Amino acid sequence: MTHPDAEKWNTRYRNGDHDRSIPALVLSEYPQLLPREGTALDLACGTGANALFLAHHGLETSAWDLSAEAISLLLTRAKENHLAITTRVCDVTQTPIPASTFDVITVSYFLDRALFPALINALKTGGLLYYQTWLRERIGTRGPRNENFLLGVNELLHLCQGLRIILYREEGLIGDPGRGLRDEAMLIGQRG
Repeated sequence: MTHPDAEKWNTRYRNGDHDRSIPALVLSEYPQLLPREGTALDLACGTGANALFLAHHGLETSAWDLSAEAISLLLTRAKENHLAITTRVCDVTQTPIPASTFDVITVSYFLDRALFPALINALKTGGLLYYQTWLRERIGTRGPRNENFLLGVNELLHLCQGLRIILYREEGLIGDPGRGLRDEAMLIGQRG
C-alpha cells in the first residue's frame, strides 16, 4: 500500500521544488565529530545531501525516504560522485530501524516525535545523532506551517533525553534577528 503523501513528495521532487544540494548545517559545520569509519543512516533523506556528505567522509551510508523520485535523484548524484549509498524507499515512520546498527544517524527538516526512541536505540554505543529542524518560535516564514512539524522551545533537548549532548543550538528570538541560526534548532547527541 502506497503512503498517501508519497505522490505529493514525488511531484515536489520531480518539479525541483524541494531539492537540497547542501548538507544540513549541523553536519557540515561539525564533520570533525564523525567517526573515521562505520555505518550511517540519513533518515527522511530527501535528495540525500546528508547521505552524500557522510559517504564522502568514508561512512558506509544508507538513505531512506518516502519519495521514489528523491531516491532516484540521490542515486544519480551518488553515481556521478562515485559514492556507494544503499537506499530504501519506505515510510520512515512505519519502518523499523534495527537496534544498535548505526554509528551516525542524521535527520534534517523532518519531525516525528514518536521516532526518537527508535532513533536513539538504533545508534551503536558511542554513536552520534545529528538532528536539525524547524522551530515554532521563529522570525521568518520558512518551513512548515503545521505546528505538528515544528519544535517547541528546548523540545529537541527533551526528545533526546538519554543522549550525551555534544552540541545544542537554538537562538530563538534573542538579539539581532538578522544574524545567527534562526527558525531552527540543531543537536548532536551521543549514545552512552
